[in-house]
Amino acid sequence: MTGSKYIQALIPAVVNIVYKKLLQYDITARAFTTRSTAFEGPMDEIPDEESPQIIHRKMFLRAYLKKLCSDPTQMEFWEYLDKVGMMHTGLGRTHPLHIEYIHIGAGLAVIQDVLNEAILSHPRLPLPRKIALVKALNKVIWIQNDLFTKWYVHDGEEYTDGMDYGIIEKEGWLHGRKVLHHEDDSDGSDDTVSPTGEDSKEKTKSSEGVCPFTGMVASVSNLKVEDDKPEAEPKQAVARVQE
Repeated sequence: MTGSKYIQALIPAVVNIVYKKLLQYDITARAFTTRSTAFEGPMDEIPDEESPQIIHRKMFLRAYLKKLCSDPTQMEFWEYLDKVGMMHTGLGRTHPLHIEYIHIGAGLAVIQDVLNEAILSHPRLPLPRKIALVKALNKVIWIQNDLFTKWYVHDGEEYTDGMDYGIIEKEGWLHGRKVLHHEDDSDGSDDTVSPTGEDSKEKTKSSEGVCPFTGMVASVSNLKVEDDKPEAEPKQAVARVQE
């Protein structure tokens, strides 16, 4: 998005607001009391905004929001959004993470609400520019929501060949390549090294980008809509009516 610089400037504030809201209620805060990520540091039994596990999660949310500001014309952008949906259902991770879909939706809503308000209240942006930014951002967030739904909702799965869960990779990695970069990353020299020490250049040759929605239409590709036309009345019946 060409206006990504405005959104990137808001990321630190958005992250703090989101986690303040999540920690405000015990039902959403309890997700941070279990060791369900790669974080190996100390954990507070009752987490607050300064708890080690929350600081760790804030780092990933900042990197994720920064990823949303990257080039959406690249398939890697959408593949990673799809992987984010999968990871929150306990799949594709060494340490399974389970977050209920209702809380995922609430979290996305908070992010969307904060960003929309900040953009629309910008003192120097012209109104047409604000509208364009809000529309573009909302489209991405709604597609992210759809990609979450893809992994949470299993209606009709019996008509498919099953879901491809891919390989287990570290957080922030896709096809053996690091795609999320944190503020404390010194440089991009580790981009081509996978978590298992393999060269990602070889791996990406066999892992070409695929649209995350590709498999969702495969099971209905042969369906056809036919008109239920009533059978023609016998000629004898028509003749009697004419008489």
